[in-house]
Amino acid sequence: MIDASKLDVDHLVPLAEAWDSGASAWDAAQREAYANYLDAPEHLVAATARSNRQKADQDPADWLPIEAVRCRYIAEWTAVKRRWSLTVDEREKQELTSIAAQCPTRRCPRSLPADFLRS
Repeated sequence: MIDASKLDVDHLVPLAEAWDSGASAWDAAQREAYANYLDAPEHLVAATARSNRQKADQDPADWLPIEAVRCRYIAEWTAVKRRWSLTVDEREKQELTSIAAQCPTRRCPRSLPADFLRS
């Protein structure tokens, strides 16, 4: 059991990553809705302060959690990106696809739609 005082509330897809992935085109109301969204458990997550700081605003091409939770992490990452119509860059897509291919459950997308890629 982890002491709650050692946890942060973390945006699974960080605000800066969302901005780079399409949120920059949103109006203020949509940006606020994204920042405070509570209707999906994967959107805001409890994370250790250490892992939250290590992740910072990086996408899965540059940071991943421990191997035991990677499949869940990329499934939830993809769910958040799709829910908010956010794009992925080529490196991010390659990493998501590579990990998904190793995941044993159908919860992970095996491929990403073409319109999901940002140039």
